[in-house]
Amino acid sequence: MARGNFGSKIGIILATAGSAVGLGNVWRFPYMTGQNGGAAFLLVYIGCILLLGIPGMLCEFIVGRHGQSNAAKAYDKLSGGRPWKLIGYLGILTATIILGFYAVVAGWCLEYLFASLTGRTLGDADYIQNYFAEFSSDTWHPLLWGCVFVMITHMVVIRGVRKGIEQASKLLMPVLMVLLLILMIASCSLPNAIEGIRFLLMPDFSKVNGQMALEALGQAFFSLSLGTAVLCTYASYFTRDINLLRSSSQIAILDTFIAILSGLMIFPAAFSVGISPDSGPSLIFITLPNVFQQAFGSIPALAYVISIMFYALLVFAALTSTISMHEIGTAFFTEELNLPREKAAWIITGVASVLCIFCAWSVGAFDSIKVMGVSLMDFCDMLTANFMLPLGALLTCLFVGWYVPKQIVFGEFTNDGTTNTMFFSLFLIAVRYICPLSIVLIFLHQLGVI
Repeated sequence: MARGNFGSKIGIILATAGSAVGLGNVWRFPYMTGQNGGAAFLLVYIGCILLLGIPGMLCEFIVGRHGQSNAAKAYDKLSGGRPWKLIGYLGILTATIILGFYAVVAGWCLEYLFASLTGRTLGDADYIQNYFAEFSSDTWHPLLWGCVFVMITHMVVIRGVRKGIEQASKLLMPVLMVLLLILMIASCSLPNAIEGIRFLLMPDFSKVNGQMALEALGQAFFSLSLGTAVLCTYASYFTRDINLLRSSSQIAILDTFIAILSGLMIFPAAFSVGISPDSGPSLIFITLPNVFQQAFGSIPALAYVISIMFYALLVFAALTSTISMHEIGTAFFTEELNLPREKAAWIITGVASVLCIFCAWSVGAFDSIKVMGVSLMDFCDMLTANFMLPLGALLTCLFVGWYVPKQIVFGEFTNDGTTNTMFFSLFLIAVRYICPLSIVLIFLHQLGVI
């Protein structure tokens, strides 16, 4: 069965950046930055992207492009049938679990977009807080929106690499950027917005400590989707003329730029109305609607438009990520079982939808659905973020750095010796020593050891 390929270099950058850009940038980065002191956290985060993100991304790119197949088979080809191939299976399983619970939050974004269109997200603080509580605890609405989001993702993936993933990315990423820029300008034009800008861009180095550094490492890791086999799968569609170092650098820059824009969209507005920047995970569903109401409430039409644009932004950001996570499993079943893409996609859609339903219920109508004392959704989040993602990324770095023949790594990294040769030694040092050590630190921190 012939494999698809991306049709253009811009398509590669936008699709792969889209796999990284998601709620992790627009939602998680601002509240993590708010909880860790602002600009100092941002600088440490950028350092982590350079030390961990780009080398880790390159490792998955090398495996994927050399294997020219789904993640499981790509690792299998390079390992010669050794147990290293289990890294690919781990990545596929991780991405499918994430897709299931991620769809719940993406469904919440769809509900809030619909509610914004009908004006139901505007009101006083008590109304906004009660609105989220009532919606999330409803028996059917959260799982309905979550499954709708999985189906939207399904419809993109079944169209293939060029007609589906690449075309969707070429549409979604520019729209996402435009919405971000408009909302950032609106936020930065508010009274007292300069305090929010200072918070994000003027560092207080007294805030830097070991805990913050580990949080920044974890955010860099989460933001770039390292360890999910997303990057490996997408790289299997790269053509031989793609410069892997340049592409990974461009993707990391775009990903970081969007995270910074998200901060400039949220912090000036929050400071303008006197809301603490460390509001935490509830920021986008409880805190920000209140911000919109207070900041733009004197012009109701503007508050209405801003609210719609913000939740449209969240929907687009989530979709760019769910497409990539769905594609990992779809590619696997297409190639391993020799199934048509449509049938392979239905397997992932079905599994993700069932998981989405039970995760939505576990934090709402049936909160007795628990695993190890926490909701199923929280368990899936902790399992993937604290164990599966760090393990997958660690094993990939060790695999590429120590097991894969050096001449293969050199050939992929340098496009057969035609470019980037001067950086190859630095890359090897990073993936053999710096990245594994950094990931072990994240892993130990997640376990509460340090």
